[in-house]
Amino acid sequence: MFRHKGKNRTFAHNLRLATLLSFVAGLVNITGVLALKTLTTNVTGHFAFFAEEIMKHDYATAITFLVFTLFFLLGSFLSSFLEELISTRNPQLSHLFPITLEILILIGVGVLGTSSGLVSIEGKLTAFFMLFAMGIQNSLVTNISNSTVRTTHLTGLFTDLGIELSKLFFHKKPEEVKRLKTSIYLRLSIIFFFFMGCFSGGIIYQFLEVKTLFMAAFFLLIAQWYDFMRLKFHLIKRKKFQYR
Repeated sequence: MFRHKGKNRTFAHNLRLATLLSFVAGLVNITGVLALKTLTTNVTGHFAFFAEEIMKHDYATAITFLVFTLFFLLGSFLSSFLEELISTRNPQLSHLFPITLEILILIGVGVLGTSSGLVSIEGKLTAFFMLFAMGIQNSLVTNISNSTVRTTHLTGLFTDLGIELSKLFFHKKPEEVKRLKTSIYLRLSIIFFFFMGCFSGGIIYQFLEVKTLFMAAFFLLIAQWYDFMRLKFHLIKRKKFQYR
């Protein structure tokens, strides 16, 4: 799921990556909305709010929305930087540090975060670190899948889905139709699991509040464990083959 890159990646790899991490993004998204009354998985709306507050001369609030975008950017930068740094030594583990960092941030926010909205310093810090974590995830998934998979926002997904659905009316070659249907299936899977993450997170939030992020961290741990066990299995299989 995480280890394979470039030509070694298959549709199955991307599908597993997309469904699991879009579910995680959905959990984080609904937690941010319910706890803080703001989006914490993308920055598109925050630019609009930034401009609005500038026009209203509320510069303190405008700076808050600007910092939201910067934390997302910082998470994306750090994720890619760690991947590149580790890949020079061990490419198969290049995903390990970014996703571990995301898990630690989500657990930390679940422990120390607040549900008081953005009116308090604690609420702003909670949003900052949730956006930072989602910047890490978005960069990680984009790099691993070679920009095929996006899991933290749906605007681009619906745009691409609309384009590909329209192409079905014009592309008649079997290989082209198959490629389009495969891509459409992947995008629909991301949308569905993002929604399921939001829906499930909304139910869980009634009991755990901001600690709902523990569930997101748990699913990331499951993904790491699954990838580790797959790697271990292939290494054992390769050793047995060498000794034959």
